[in-house]
Amino acid sequence: MPPALVDRHGRVATDLRVSLTDRCNLRCTYCMPPEGLDWLPGPELLTDDELVRLVRVAVGLGVTDVRFTGGEPLLRRGLVGLVERVAALEPRPRLSLTTNGIGLARLAAPLAAAGLDRVNVSLDTLDRLAFTRITRRDRLDDVLAGLAAAQEAGLAPVKVNAVLVRGVNDDEAPDLLRWALRHGYELRFIEQMPLDAQHGWRREEMVTADEVLTSLGRAFDLVAEGAAARGSAPAERWWAQERGGALRGPVGVIGSVTRPFCGTCDRVRLTADGQLRNCLFAREESDLRAGLRGGEDDAALAARFVASLAAKRAGHGIDDPGFLQPVRPMSAIGG
Repeated sequence: MPPALVDRHGRVATDLRVSLTDRCNLRCTYCMPPEGLDWLPGPELLTDDELVRLVRVAVGLGVTDVRFTGGEPLLRRGLVGLVERVAALEPRPRLSLTTNGIGLARLAAPLAAAGLDRVNVSLDTLDRLAFTRITRRDRLDDVLAGLAAAQEAGLAPVKVNAVLVRGVNDDEAPDLLRWALRHGYELRFIEQMPLDAQHGWRREEMVTADEVLTSLGRAFDLVAEGAAARGSAPAERWWAQERGGALRGPVGVIGSVTRPFCGTCDRVRLTADGQLRNCLFAREESDLRAGLRGGEDDAALAARFVASLAAKRAGHGIDDPGFLQPVRPMSAIGG
């Protein structure tokens, strides 16, 4: 069968990011204001049955990878059962979860037993004061415990996503990599993107991929993995060898802004309230919830998926003079 979720530029979507909630228990400075946001009312969120049905439709259209996101997906009630139901779909998609790690120490083993394959944990710093400054919460120990539990539960590879904030933790790249290599985690640095609720992002304040690599290069020898091995993955990967030390292993950099990878994008996003987004930076959405609650059958819902992907633009357009930041912040879109 030819691919169903193909856009006008020939890219095929096989990776579905499913936001389970817009709520979060951190208040990261690059994401939301200190007081938080107005969360979506409960009736607007997709139910478990609705979520599983839409994922089943997507799998039928060729989706092979499903990642649960938020907000903070661990705040979703019934998460373990939801993972178990999606893991039971045929063909079975690979299942991952992106989390801030708070609560993961308790849930890692049950999630693994339910069918979750791996996790990405957000952690920007190992310094308690810097962590509190960035997240506005003193929860570093909880995140570290969650990472250890994920590794023990076999949710491998355990990936750690780090955003460097200028003037706060922008000098920590080598120390973060040493720590990750010691613990067997795969570290990925992510450029800060214009997805904050405050719309305060400034390109000149962002720590770039080149700056990250320069910082790492002071302590490690880096050998690029190459485009062929990367495929459609968002991270460029290097093999790092500690200079004068024994540590070695992979490290990734996601340069969403300065090194865009739109030409190989294979992702599509479903928000917690049932809106399909064909790009992280899209300003248009397709309302799948309306179709669900309006009585549409699976074929009609599948047609909404296909139409949305067909209209996907060539790139995110951050460098275009007319670029406008999405109305929704990252916490409401889902990573």
